[in-house]
Amino acid sequence: MTTDSETSEDAILGGRLRVRQPLRGHRVGHDAILLAAATCARATERTIELGAGVGAAAFAIAARAQEMKVTLVEIDPVLCALARHNARLNRLEDRVTVFGADAESTESLKSVGLSAESFDRVLMNPPFHDARRHNASPDPGRRLAHSGEAGLLKRWVDSAAWLLKTNGVLVLIWRADALGDVIETLQPVFGAIAVLHVHPREDAAPIRVLVRAEKGGGISRKSYPPLVLNDEAGRPTPVAEAIMRDGKTLPLAEA
Repeated sequence: MTTDSETSEDAILGGRLRVRQPLRGHRVGHDAILLAAATCARATERTIELGAGVGAAAFAIAARAQEMKVTLVEIDPVLCALARHNARLNRLEDRVTVFGADAESTESLKSVGLSAESFDRVLMNPPFHDARRHNASPDPGRRLAHSGEAGLLKRWVDSAAWLLKTNGVLVLIWRADALGDVIETLQPVFGAIAVLHVHPREDAAPIRVLVRAEKGGGISRKSYPPLVLNDEAGRPTPVAEAIMRDGKTLPLAEA
C-alpha cells in the first residue's frame, strides 16, 4: 500500500464517509457520487462495481442500505489495497469484498472466483476519454482511469452482461457527447434504457450522462430531467448539494 505521505484522507458525502486516496492520479470526484446516486440500494440484492478505484461509489451505496453487501473489482493493486483500507475505515469491511481483476476480461473475473449471472446490479465508470482524441495524462494512474482504447466500452458492457442475472440492471456514467455510442453498445443485450444528462450549468451543454439499462429488457426508452450542478454564480444547486453532501438519490435509482 502507498504511504500516508503519498495519500490523503478525505471526507465525502458531507463527512458521512472518508476515503484514503492517492495524492497523484485519479481522485474521487462528482462522477463516483453521481454513479452511486443513480444506483438502487437494496439489501436483498447483490451489487458489484467494476473499476471501483478506492471504493467511493460502492461505499456510498452500501451506506444507504445497512445490510447490503457490495463487491468491488479494480485492476490497480494499489487502489485495491486502499479500497480495503477504506472499507475498514468506514466500518464496512464485513459488507465489502474487493477483488483485484480486469473489468474488461471475463477470464480475469472468473480467476478471482466471480460467476456468470450472479449479480442483480452492476455499476461502472469506465475510462471514457478516447486516447486517440485526447492528450493522455503523464500520470499513469490518471491515464489508466481516464483514457480508454477503442472497444473498451464494449468489453466493459460484455463483462457486465456476463455478471448480471436476467433482468439485472447496469448503471454507468459516460461522456454526454458519446451517448449514441453507449446506446449502440448496450443493444441488443440490454434494453429498457433510461438516460439522465448532467450539466455543469443550466446554460451549458451536458458533460456527463448517466444510463440505466436492463439485461434482456424491452425496447422502451426513458429520459429524466437533467441534473444541473452549479448556478450562475458557480455555487452548487440545491439538488446537486443534496446529492453530493446529503446522499440523496437520482430518479434513475428508483428502479
